[in-house]
Amino acid sequence: MSTPDQSFTDLADSPAPVPGCAVVLLSQRLGAVLPAPAAPLVRAAAEVYAAADVPSAMRAALGARPAPEPDELLDEAARHPVVLVTGCATELAAAALHAAGAPLLGTPEPAGAALLEAVAVMDRLRSPGGCPWDAEQTHESLRQYLIEETYELLEAIEDDDRRALREELGDVLLQVLFHSRVATEDTADPFTVDDVAEDLVAKLTGRHPHVFDEDDPKVRDAASQQRRWEELKQEEKQRESALDGVATKQPAIALAAKLAQRAARAGFPADLLPDGDSAGEVLFAVAALAKQAGEDPEGELRAVSRRFAEQVRAAERAAREAGVDPATMGAQGWRRFWPTES
Repeated sequence: MSTPDQSFTDLADSPAPVPGCAVVLLSQRLGAVLPAPAAPLVRAAAEVYAAADVPSAMRAALGARPAPEPDELLDEAARHPVVLVTGCATELAAAALHAAGAPLLGTPEPAGAALLEAVAVMDRLRSPGGCPWDAEQTHESLRQYLIEETYELLEAIEDDDRRALREELGDVLLQVLFHSRVATEDTADPFTVDDVAEDLVAKLTGRHPHVFDEDDPKVRDAASQQRRWEELKQEEKQRESALDGVATKQPAIALAAKLAQRAARAGFPADLLPDGDSAGEVLFAVAALAKQAGEDPEGELRAVSRRFAEQVRAAERAAREAGVDPATMGAQGWRRFWPTES
């Protein structure tokens, strides 16, 4: 018998496995799913074994017995085909059989398989025995975090920070998973993360008929696709106004630009935009005209604001280095230490 710390070199004299032997590695994310190449080997094997981490239902369906010690398994594999199913390639019996020459058959994971793990983690955090803070959250209490994470993602994009971009995308994804998990507990109208994903798939395929169904003669380029998207959305939602669906709680500059864009798509003339002298009317007109010119006024203003903040901090640093207190340096001090454009 082998012991847990036995080296595989101790089994070097064991005969090589006969053809038809294999180690089948289950995906931790996909669960009880056999890779396709393993099916004929399982059917033809003289014996199928399962490691302790294989789900009992799958063990029963395969008629699998508990995996023996590595030396026993190798001796049997030298006489007739055996298949070992495991969830861990480094499990002793699996590693020994594979090291002796039996192929390792893994389950290919499709793109997005890690999302299953993320959903499972979120479910555990929210369930009894999970995280007390997570269990107390509601859609309302989570609103602030969605806004914060969205702006942190915007900042990562503006900074072209790839590491931060990856992290912040995960934080925004967490908000989707969190809200979807909370929604399952609603007694009046529950839905799941799968319902959310299915609705998204239906929307994307329905609004891209030239891609998923048949060629749409109305779509020739990106601009015509955008117009077609709006047409299909209007038909789908049966909206009464061109402005229906615009989120009115978004930042004011972005809201003004979106309202002007939606109105323009309905043929609204630019000469009817607000043209008063108040600060609000001037800001609205500037945002509207910028959007109609193909610019992003919210992004442009954010960029100017961030550049201004950097200049203020640079002037404060320069003042301190010169022994001047920025809080008391006055207008002349600001002009003296204000960074010059390079």
